[in-house]
Amino acid sequence: MCAAPSSFDWMVVDWPAPPHVRAGISLRSRGPSQQAFKHFNLAQHVGDDPVIVEANRTILKNELALPAEPCWLEQVHGIDVVEADQQAHVAVADAAFSRQSGAVCVVMTADCLPVLLTNRKGTTVAAAHAGWRGLSAGVLEATLTKAGLDPAETLAWLGPCIGPAVYEVGEEVKQAFLQQAMHDDSAFLANGPGKVLMDMYKLARQRLNALGVKSIYGGSFCTYTQSEQFYSYRREGQTGRMASLIWMEPPA
Repeated sequence: MCAAPSSFDWMVVDWPAPPHVRAGISLRSRGPSQQAFKHFNLAQHVGDDPVIVEANRTILKNELALPAEPCWLEQVHGIDVVEADQQAHVAVADAAFSRQSGAVCVVMTADCLPVLLTNRKGTTVAAAHAGWRGLSAGVLEATLTKAGLDPAETLAWLGPCIGPAVYEVGEEVKQAFLQQAMHDDSAFLANGPGKVLMDMYKLARQRLNALGVKSIYGGSFCTYTQSEQFYSYRREGQTGRMASLIWMEPPA
């Protein structure tokens, strides 16, 4: 586990992964970004000053002593998965994995669900961006398959996303999940004509359990209501992004 960096705030993942597996998520509470993006935006696609974003990324890399530049993705709410240590340029994908020490997997979120994965031996790591579209389409299944993770040996961490008390969606979103066998209606609560409140954490747990993943951690945050810590697109519209990262430290 790493100490809190001095130039920005960082949440370390609380799970029983091997010590050489490092993982966590950046918080918004300190950093150079201003106005809608204050204070530690790491996304280049949201309208923030690109020079400041690069400065934030440099702070992230230096403060965490990252072994390599993170494998930044162009996320499109899909299910494509790339191998982090084989990407020379920004890839269009919503998940990355690595079996090599020193490669840094990362996804960016501001209401969608970041899911970090490793195995008990710490020989593989992965990060997935699971908005409702990606989650419904199978981004978690695709990530485990592409990474070659054995579900029985997999640890999963559900990072900060919009919480079930405020995430209102249409009935069609509910039906997109209920038509799939691994889901039941316990993740949905009626909230007016044609509207429901949706629990992304419960849906992700249902999905992971159906795959055979039983060791699931996290899932107690709300990006919408915890405004001092997290960006929320639903709350603010134009806003920054947090980064959820996972990597294996190279041997000493």
